[in-house]
Amino acid sequence: MPGWLEALRRTYGYVPVAYTTTPPGAALANGMVLCRVYSRLTGRRIVSLPFSDHCDPLVEHAGDPESLMRALERDRVAERCAYLEVRPRTALPTSAPALEPAQTFCLHTVDLTPGLEDIFHRLHKDSIQRKIRRAEREGVTCEEGRGDTLLEQFYQLLFRTRRRQHLPPPPRAWFRNLVDCLGDQVKIRVALKDGQPIAGIVTLSFKNVLVYKYGGSDERFHNLGGMHHLLWSSIQEGKRNGVRELDLGRSDCDNTGLITFKDRWGAARSQLTYWRYPARLAPLTAPGWSTKVPSGILPHIPDSLVSAAWKTKVAKGIFPYIPDSLLIVAGKLLYKHVG
Repeated sequence: MPGWLEALRRTYGYVPVAYTTTPPGAALANGMVLCRVYSRLTGRRIVSLPFSDHCDPLVEHAGDPESLMRALERDRVAERCAYLEVRPRTALPTSAPALEPAQTFCLHTVDLTPGLEDIFHRLHKDSIQRKIRRAEREGVTCEEGRGDTLLEQFYQLLFRTRRRQHLPPPPRAWFRNLVDCLGDQVKIRVALKDGQPIAGIVTLSFKNVLVYKYGGSDERFHNLGGMHHLLWSSIQEGKRNGVRELDLGRSDCDNTGLITFKDRWGAARSQLTYWRYPARLAPLTAPGWSTKVPSGILPHIPDSLVSAAWKTKVAKGIFPYIPDSLLIVAGKLLYKHVG
């Protein structure tokens, strides 16, 4: 999506770049879209793509990945980038040189080609079906669009969720830029009970795929099934629009709660592997620290442990105790360094 690249550029200053072996004037035969991430905090790197769960290279011939990666490696060295990373949904061709697995996640997708009744029947009877019906009985409503009011309602719900997770939220500007740059490819949905926002999600659409990208909720109303209501509403609308797949996104392999939640939507589970070159870099020790610094804290440390770094070194020690206003500021300052 060109709009996604533009939102990345506007919000975080990432420089998008496309590589192809196709000569000028010829029909495009292959390509790989990436962003250059230049950070004084986490170093220089080339990523395809920041804040994206997956992004497949477009290749037709067996030799294409090798040619593209050779050009990328030359530029990585010339630009003094610590590493390059690709995040394909499908397995990389064996001809892709030098790349090694760096991170592994669990990816869930829901097949929307069956009829709506069959899709509902595949949902977990107690955890999902019952919550959807509960929301209907309780009179939970859904508002959708891209307006400022919905955006702010969603952001407040996302903030509550990130606060519970001891993490800062992404900056508001990121969501505003997504709306401005993606247009009708992005939609905000907010569930309300008696006018009170209780859950919200952001979905993206591209061709015949619907992507659940962000979600937040008010824990005081979890028993009302607001999130379940929103996801089911998204599936129903997707069916009306000819969507063939719902992408529920990646999960950390050790996040059993989130994985179980997605399993119960009748989703197929697959492995998502990120590939990097070089895969392993020399560890550094930060001044004043008694242990090795997790990745993402100093330049030239791989970011494969960024999540662990936040949770163990920063989140547990600082984020639970700082005021809301400072947590929002932390998101503005930190997210551009961890794409």
